[in-house]
Amino acid sequence: MNLSTVPHQYIDRDSLEVITEKPIGDRSIQFLYNTLRESAPTMFKALTSGRMSSLLGFLHYDMPDKKRQDGRDVFNRFGADWQECVNPLSFYDSHRKFFERQIRYWETRPMNRAPATIVSPADARVLIGSFTESSSLFIKDKFFDLGELLAPDSCWHQRFRGGDFAVFRLTPDKYHYNHVPVNGRVVAIYHVDGRYHSCNPSALIATASLYSKNRRIVTIIDTDVPGGTAIGLVAMVEIVALMIGDIVQCYSEEHYKNPQNIRPGQFIKRGCPKSLFRPGSSTDVLIFEPGKIHFADDLIKNSRRNDVLSRFTNRYNRPLVETDIAVRSPIAEPFRGNPHF
Repeated sequence: MNLSTVPHQYIDRDSLEVITEKPIGDRSIQFLYNTLRESAPTMFKALTSGRMSSLLGFLHYDMPDKKRQDGRDVFNRFGADWQECVNPLSFYDSHRKFFERQIRYWETRPMNRAPATIVSPADARVLIGSFTESSSLFIKDKFFDLGELLAPDSCWHQRFRGGDFAVFRLTPDKYHYNHVPVNGRVVAIYHVDGRYHSCNPSALIATASLYSKNRRIVTIIDTDVPGGTAIGLVAMVEIVALMIGDIVQCYSEEHYKNPQNIRPGQFIKRGCPKSLFRPGSSTDVLIFEPGKIHFADDLIKNSRRNDVLSRFTNRYNRPLVETDIAVRSPIAEPFRGNPHF
Protein backbone atom coordinates (compact mmCIF):
# COMPACT_ATOMS: atom_id res chain seq x y z
CA MET A 1 0.00 0.00 0.00
CA ASN A 2 1.24 3.48 -0.85
CA LEU A 3 0.66 5.13 2.51
CA SER A 4 1.55 8.58 1.17
CA THR A 5 -1.91 8.59 -0.45
CA VAL A 6 -3.68 7.55 2.77
CA PRO A 7 -4.85 10.41 5.03
CA HIS A 8 -3.43 10.55 8.53
CA GLN A 9 -5.54 12.24 11.18
CA TYR A 10 -5.19 12.94 14.87
CA ILE A 11 -7.34 14.52 17.60
CA ASP A 12 -6.64 17.89 19.14
CA ARG A 13 -6.96 17.39 22.89
CA ASP A 14 -8.39 20.79 23.75
CA SER A 15 -10.91 21.23 20.93
CA LEU A 16 -11.53 17.51 20.14
CA GLU A 17 -11.25 18.54 16.49
CA VAL A 18 -10.12 15.82 14.07
CA ILE A 19 -7.19 17.25 12.12
CA THR A 20 -5.65 15.89 8.93
CA GLU A 21 -1.87 15.88 9.00
CA LYS A 22 0.21 15.99 5.86
CA PRO A 23 3.49 14.46 7.03
CA ILE A 24 6.50 16.28 5.63
CA GLY A 25 8.38 14.45 2.88
CA ASP A 26 5.71 11.79 2.35
CA ARG A 27 6.81 10.85 -1.17
CA SER A 28 10.49 10.78 -0.23
CA ILE A 29 9.76 8.62 2.82
CA GLN A 30 7.69 6.24 0.72
CA PHE A 31 10.56 5.88 -1.76
CA LEU A 32 13.19 5.51 0.97
CA TYR A 33 11.35 2.98 3.16
CA ASN A 34 9.75 0.88 0.48
CA THR A 35 11.52 1.07 -2.89
CA LEU A 36 15.09 1.85 -1.79
CA ARG A 37 15.10 -0.24 1.39
CA GLU A 38 14.17 -3.32 -0.63
CA SER A 39 16.07 -2.71 -3.87
CA ALA A 40 19.24 -0.99 -2.58
CA PRO A 41 19.75 -1.83 1.10
CA THR A 42 23.34 -0.53 1.15
CA MET A 43 22.24 2.89 -0.06
CA PHE A 44 19.31 2.85 2.37
CA LYS A 45 21.73 2.15 5.22
CA ALA A 46 23.97 5.03 4.12
CA LEU A 47 21.07 7.47 3.95
CA THR A 48 20.02 6.66 7.52
CA SER A 49 23.54 6.98 8.94
CA GLY A 50 24.60 9.64 11.44
CA ARG A 51 26.85 11.38 8.92
CA MET A 52 24.14 11.67 6.29
CA SER A 53 21.58 12.75 8.87
CA SER A 54 23.89 15.56 10.05
CA LEU A 55 24.51 16.66 6.45
CA LEU A 56 20.80 16.75 5.68
CA GLY A 57 20.22 18.65 8.90
CA PHE A 58 22.82 21.28 7.95
CA LEU A 59 21.36 21.74 4.48
CA HIS A 60 17.83 22.00 5.82
CA TYR A 61 18.34 24.05 8.97
CA ASP A 62 21.60 25.99 8.69
CA MET A 63 21.88 27.17 5.09
CA PRO A 64 21.33 30.96 5.01
CA ASP A 65 18.10 32.20 3.46
CA LYS A 66 18.62 35.63 1.92
CA LYS A 67 14.90 36.06 1.27
CA ARG A 68 13.95 35.94 4.93
CA GLN A 69 14.28 39.24 6.80
CA ASP A 70 13.06 37.91 10.14
CA GLY A 71 11.48 34.78 11.58
CA ARG A 72 7.87 35.68 10.97
CA ASP A 73 7.55 33.66 7.77
CA VAL A 74 8.95 30.44 9.25
CA PHE A 75 6.61 30.72 12.26
CA ASN A 76 3.72 31.31 9.88
CA ARG A 77 4.77 28.41 7.68
CA PHE A 78 4.66 25.94 10.55
CA GLY A 79 1.75 27.53 12.37
CA ALA A 80 3.81 28.22 15.49
CA ASP A 81 3.30 31.16 17.84
CA TRP A 82 6.38 33.39 18.16
CA GLN A 83 4.75 35.39 20.94
CA GLU A 84 5.19 32.52 23.40
CA CYS A 85 8.98 32.52 22.85
CA VAL A 86 11.61 33.83 25.26
CA ASN A 87 13.51 35.68 22.52
CA PRO A 88 12.09 38.40 20.25
CA LEU A 89 11.05 37.63 16.69
CA SER A 90 14.20 39.27 15.26
CA PHE A 91 16.29 36.53 16.93
CA TYR A 92 14.96 33.81 14.63
CA ASP A 93 17.08 34.33 11.52
CA SER A 94 17.60 30.59 10.82
CA HIS A 95 15.53 27.43 10.80
CA ARG A 96 17.77 25.98 13.53
CA LYS A 97 16.96 28.82 15.93
CA PHE A 98 13.28 28.23 15.24
CA PHE A 99 13.50 24.50 16.02
CA GLU A 100 15.61 25.08 19.14
CA ARG A 101 13.44 27.90 20.43
CA GLN A 102 12.77 28.41 24.13
CA ILE A 103 9.28 29.30 25.27
CA ARG A 104 7.82 30.80 28.43
CA TYR A 105 6.49 27.38 29.40
CA TRP A 106 5.84 28.53 32.96
CA GLU A 107 3.16 30.82 31.47
CA THR A 108 2.11 29.12 28.23
CA ARG A 109 2.20 25.46 29.38
CA PRO A 110 0.70 25.54 32.89
CA MET A 111 1.04 22.34 34.91
CA ASN A 112 -1.38 20.52 37.19
CA ARG A 113 -0.22 21.14 40.76
CA ALA A 114 -1.26 17.68 42.00
CA PRO A 115 2.12 16.06 42.75
CA ALA A 116 0.97 12.56 41.73
CA THR A 117 0.05 13.58 38.17
CA ILE A 118 2.28 12.24 35.38
CA VAL A 119 2.76 14.88 32.69
CA SER A 120 3.64 14.91 29.02
CA PRO A 121 7.37 15.29 28.33
CA ALA A 122 6.78 17.19 25.08
CA ASP A 123 4.49 19.08 22.76
CA ALA A 124 3.63 16.02 20.68
CA ARG A 125 1.13 13.57 19.22
CA VAL A 126 0.80 10.70 21.64
CA LEU A 127 -0.19 7.05 21.28
CA ILE A 128 -0.79 5.03 24.44
CA GLY A 129 -0.52 1.28 24.80
CA SER A 130 0.11 -1.70 27.04
CA PHE A 131 2.31 -4.81 26.94
CA THR A 132 -0.29 -6.95 28.73
CA GLU A 133 -2.80 -8.97 26.73
CA SER A 134 -5.43 -8.41 29.42
CA SER A 135 -5.50 -4.71 28.59
CA SER A 136 -7.69 -3.19 25.90
CA LEU A 137 -4.67 -1.03 25.06
CA PHE A 138 -2.57 -4.12 24.23
CA ILE A 139 -0.03 -3.44 21.49
CA LYS A 140 2.78 -5.92 21.07
CA ASP A 141 6.02 -5.30 19.11
CA LYS A 142 4.42 -2.72 16.81
CA PHE A 143 6.63 0.31 17.30
CA PHE A 144 9.44 -1.15 19.36
CA ASP A 145 10.71 -4.29 21.03
CA LEU A 146 11.01 -3.55 24.75
CA GLY A 147 14.23 -5.48 25.32
CA GLU A 148 15.88 -4.02 22.25
CA LEU A 149 14.68 -0.48 22.99
CA LEU A 150 16.26 -0.41 26.45
CA ALA A 151 19.35 -2.26 25.08
CA PRO A 152 19.63 -6.06 24.84
CA ASP A 153 22.30 -6.19 27.56
CA SER A 154 20.25 -4.06 29.95
CA CYS A 155 18.50 -5.59 32.96
CA TRP A 156 15.88 -2.87 33.09
CA HIS A 157 13.42 -4.30 30.57
CA GLN A 158 12.52 -7.11 32.98
CA ARG A 159 11.01 -4.53 35.34
CA PHE A 160 8.70 -3.19 32.63
CA ARG A 161 7.33 -6.46 31.20
CA GLY A 162 3.54 -6.27 31.13
CA GLY A 163 3.56 -2.53 31.81
CA ASP A 164 2.19 0.42 29.90
CA PHE A 165 3.77 2.91 27.53
CA ALA A 166 3.20 6.18 25.71
CA VAL A 167 4.87 7.22 22.44
CA PHE A 168 5.24 10.97 21.86
CA ARG A 169 5.89 11.92 18.22
CA LEU A 170 7.31 15.41 17.76
CA THR A 171 6.69 16.96 14.34
CA PRO A 172 8.95 19.72 12.94
CA ASP A 173 6.63 22.54 14.03
CA LYS A 174 6.80 21.50 17.69
CA TYR A 175 8.75 23.00 20.58
CA HIS A 176 11.72 20.63 20.89
CA TYR A 177 12.67 20.74 24.56
CA ASN A 178 11.78 17.62 26.54
CA HIS A 179 10.53 18.06 30.12
CA VAL A 180 10.62 15.69 33.09
CA PRO A 181 7.33 13.70 33.38
CA VAL A 182 7.62 12.71 37.07
CA ASN A 183 9.38 13.54 40.33
CA GLY A 184 12.12 11.06 41.12
CA ARG A 185 15.76 10.13 41.39
CA VAL A 186 17.81 9.10 38.36
CA VAL A 187 19.20 5.60 38.85
CA ALA A 188 20.66 5.22 35.36
CA ILE A 189 21.18 7.20 32.15
CA TYR A 190 22.89 5.75 29.10
CA HIS A 191 23.21 6.00 25.31
CA VAL A 192 22.25 3.25 22.87
CA ASP A 193 23.74 3.48 19.39
CA GLY A 194 21.57 3.15 16.31
CA ARG A 195 20.42 4.66 13.04
CA TYR A 196 18.64 7.92 12.17
CA HIS A 197 15.29 6.80 10.76
CA SER A 198 12.42 9.17 10.06
CA CYS A 199 9.47 9.32 12.49
CA ASN A 200 7.01 9.86 9.63
CA PRO A 201 4.05 7.45 10.19
CA SER A 202 4.81 5.71 6.89
CA ALA A 203 8.34 4.92 8.04
CA LEU A 204 7.07 3.61 11.39
CA ILE A 205 4.72 1.24 9.61
CA ALA A 206 7.21 0.10 6.97
CA THR A 207 9.94 -0.76 9.48
CA ALA A 208 8.84 -2.93 12.40
CA SER A 209 10.10 -1.87 15.84
CA LEU A 210 11.71 1.19 14.26
CA TYR A 211 12.24 3.03 17.55
CA SER A 212 14.40 0.17 18.78
CA LYS A 213 16.74 0.74 15.83
CA ASN A 214 17.43 4.46 16.27
CA ARG A 215 20.08 6.12 18.40
CA ARG A 216 18.61 6.98 21.79
CA ILE A 217 19.18 8.01 25.39
CA VAL A 218 17.54 5.99 28.16
CA THR A 219 16.89 7.53 31.58
CA ILE A 220 15.59 5.32 34.40
CA ILE A 221 13.84 7.29 37.15
CA ASP A 222 12.95 5.86 40.58
CA THR A 223 9.81 7.62 41.80
CA ASP A 224 9.52 5.65 45.06
CA VAL A 225 11.74 8.09 46.93
CA PRO A 226 10.96 11.00 49.27
CA GLY A 227 9.26 13.67 47.18
CA GLY A 228 8.76 11.25 44.28
CA THR A 229 5.59 10.51 42.30
CA ALA A 230 5.42 7.00 43.85
CA ILE A 231 4.71 4.90 40.75
CA GLY A 232 7.84 2.74 40.78
CA LEU A 233 10.39 2.96 38.00
CA VAL A 234 9.78 5.04 34.89
CA ALA A 235 11.88 4.73 31.73
CA MET A 236 12.14 7.85 29.57
CA VAL A 237 13.63 7.15 26.15
CA GLU A 238 14.64 10.06 23.91
CA ILE A 239 15.02 8.90 20.31
CA VAL A 240 16.71 10.68 17.42
CA ALA A 241 15.24 10.82 13.93
CA LEU A 242 16.35 11.80 10.45
CA MET A 243 18.16 15.17 10.45
CA ILE A 244 18.55 15.17 14.24
CA GLY A 245 22.09 16.14 15.12
CA ASP A 246 22.09 15.42 18.84
CA ILE A 247 20.17 15.09 22.10
CA VAL A 248 21.55 17.61 24.59
CA GLN A 249 20.89 17.02 28.28
CA CYS A 250 20.22 20.46 29.81
CA TYR A 251 18.20 20.02 32.99
CA SER A 252 17.20 23.26 34.71
CA GLU A 253 14.92 23.86 37.67
CA GLU A 254 14.38 27.57 36.97
CA HIS A 255 13.29 28.29 33.41
CA TYR A 256 16.38 27.57 31.24
CA LYS A 257 18.95 28.91 33.69
CA ASN A 258 22.12 27.01 34.63
CA PRO A 259 21.48 23.92 32.44
CA GLN A 260 23.27 20.77 33.55
CA ASN A 261 23.82 17.19 32.48
CA ILE A 262 21.61 14.51 33.97
CA ARG A 263 23.56 12.17 36.25
CA PRO A 264 22.75 9.07 38.35
CA GLY A 265 21.71 9.94 41.89
CA GLN A 266 20.25 13.30 40.87
CA PHE A 267 16.70 14.18 41.93
CA ILE A 268 14.79 15.69 39.02
CA LYS A 269 11.53 17.60 39.23
CA ARG A 270 8.37 17.11 37.21
CA GLY A 271 7.82 19.71 34.49
CA CYS A 272 11.40 21.04 34.35
CA PRO A 273 13.30 21.13 31.04
CA LYS A 274 15.45 17.99 30.71
CA SER A 275 16.89 17.91 27.21
CA LEU A 276 16.82 19.38 23.71
CA PHE A 277 16.54 17.64 20.33
CA ARG A 278 18.84 19.34 17.78
CA PRO A 279 16.76 19.85 15.55
CA GLY A 280 13.92 18.28 13.45
CA SER A 281 11.39 15.55 14.14
CA SER A 282 11.95 13.12 16.97
CA THR A 283 10.27 10.89 19.57
CA ASP A 284 9.98 10.29 23.30
CA VAL A 285 8.77 7.02 24.83
CA LEU A 286 7.68 6.65 28.45
CA ILE A 287 7.45 3.14 29.91
CA PHE A 288 5.82 2.29 33.23
CA GLU A 289 5.93 -0.78 35.45
CA PRO A 290 2.81 -3.00 35.36
CA GLY A 291 -0.21 -1.92 37.40
CA LYS A 292 1.29 1.42 38.42
CA ILE A 293 -0.59 4.02 36.35
CA HIS A 294 -3.92 4.74 34.71
CA PHE A 295 -3.87 6.84 31.55
CA ALA A 296 -6.13 9.88 31.33
CA ASP A 297 -9.64 8.87 30.27
CA ASP A 298 -9.70 11.22 27.28
CA LEU A 299 -6.48 9.73 25.87
CA ILE A 300 -7.94 6.21 26.21
CA LYS A 301 -11.19 7.25 24.54
CA ASN A 302 -9.41 9.07 21.70
CA SER A 303 -7.10 6.13 21.01
CA ARG A 304 -10.11 3.84 20.40
CA ARG A 305 -12.07 6.08 18.05
CA ASN A 306 -12.92 4.37 14.76
CA ASP A 307 -14.09 7.53 12.98
CA VAL A 308 -10.55 8.95 12.64
CA LEU A 309 -8.42 8.07 9.60
CA SER A 310 -5.18 7.04 11.26
CA ARG A 311 -2.47 5.29 9.26
CA PHE A 312 -1.75 3.23 12.36
CA THR A 313 -5.35 1.99 12.41
CA ASN A 314 -5.10 1.03 8.73
CA ARG A 315 -1.91 -0.94 9.33
CA TYR A 316 -2.83 -2.73 12.56
CA ASN A 317 -6.54 -3.34 11.90
CA ARG A 318 -7.72 -1.84 15.17
CA PRO A 319 -8.40 1.75 16.28
CA LEU A 320 -5.06 3.38 17.08
CA VAL A 321 -5.34 7.16 17.11
CA GLU A 322 -2.95 9.88 18.25
CA THR A 323 -3.92 12.85 20.44
CA ASP A 324 -2.11 16.16 20.06
CA ILE A 325 -1.11 17.32 23.55
CA ALA A 326 0.94 20.03 25.24
CA VAL A 327 4.10 19.53 27.25
CA ARG A 328 3.47 19.42 31.03
CA SER A 329 -0.21 18.53 30.51
CA PRO A 330 -1.55 15.50 32.47
CA ILE A 331 -1.35 12.09 30.81
CA ALA A 332 -1.81 9.65 33.70
CA GLU A 333 -2.42 9.19 37.43
CA PRO A 334 -1.22 6.50 39.84
CA PHE A 335 -3.32 3.31 39.60
CA ARG A 336 -6.41 3.49 41.79
CA GLY A 337 -8.76 1.03 40.12
CA ASN A 338 -8.90 -1.54 37.31
CA PRO A 339 -5.37 -1.65 35.82
CA HIS A 340 -6.62 -3.22 32.58
CA PHE A 341 -8.86 -0.34 31.45
